[in-house]
Amino acid sequence: MDLKNSSLILEGGGLRGIYTSGVLRFFMDQKLFFPYVIGVSMGACNAANYVSRQPERNRIVNTRFVNDSRYLSYLRLLTGGELFGMKFIFDTIPNSLVPFDYQTFRESDVKCITVVTDCKTGEPLYFEKGELGEDYLSILQASTCLPFISKPVQYNGHILMDGGISDSIPIHKSINDGNRKNVLILTQPKGYRKKNSEFNGFTRMRYPRFPGLCEALANRYIRYNKTMDFIDKQEQQDEVFTIRPISALPVGRIERNKNKLYAAYDQGYLDAAESYEGLSRYLTDVSRS
Repeated sequence: MDLKNSSLILEGGGLRGIYTSGVLRFFMDQKLFFPYVIGVSMGACNAANYVSRQPERNRIVNTRFVNDSRYLSYLRLLTGGELFGMKFIFDTIPNSLVPFDYQTFRESDVKCITVVTDCKTGEPLYFEKGELGEDYLSILQASTCLPFISKPVQYNGHILMDGGISDSIPIHKSINDGNRKNVLILTQPKGYRKKNSEFNGFTRMRYPRFPGLCEALANRYIRYNKTMDFIDKQEQQDEVFTIRPISALPVGRIERNKNKLYAAYDQGYLDAAESYEGLSRYLTDVSRS
């Protein structure tokens, strides 16, 4: 395949992202590695393991620990303001329990971008792995920090939260960076659109210091739906290639049922296999090179 000017764009979606883990496992089995990868939230975590070429790590991390209180605890949310144990997820797991291959990741020539949201401005920020060095896991953590259930991450004068707040599917970023072949792994079925949140008033009460964040959350559904309209149009014109579940995944953003997680992972793998012939044609089209 001709991967020149091609990108891989990975949506988030909490533990629905294990569907993407299955897709990426198939890609790695086929030795398919894109030169440009951009991920949001759980998609950014998937991207890291894809670039470090650890095919099973996404599945292991997102199934083995879901019932471990160090990973996810409602008691910790009530007493400490965090549902997920961020130190456990971004320190203990990658450094001890399921080691992350930092060397392969750092030495890879893949351009790997993580999307976060600046809480003060409400705008997206894009960090490439080469510019972060040892700070990479801090940015990865920031990209997964959901409002109300996580604490923001401070980095270089910025206060950062989940990238999906400001740029859920960074197709425009990829195009602006010069990519003409854009492959998207989405975690919602075709036709899905977000609805306006009922918690906008509560958001302003919870985050009075961050009007930019509140504005971004209030308008998130508008930006998301416009992006999906753009993607659908691009897909009709054969300008992008998407892999996504045919129907809503039976997996919640916060899912603890391992059988459901395994099923979503397997579905991602099978959907990637069924799409592979069409993906190959898309990537070998010289008119987009």
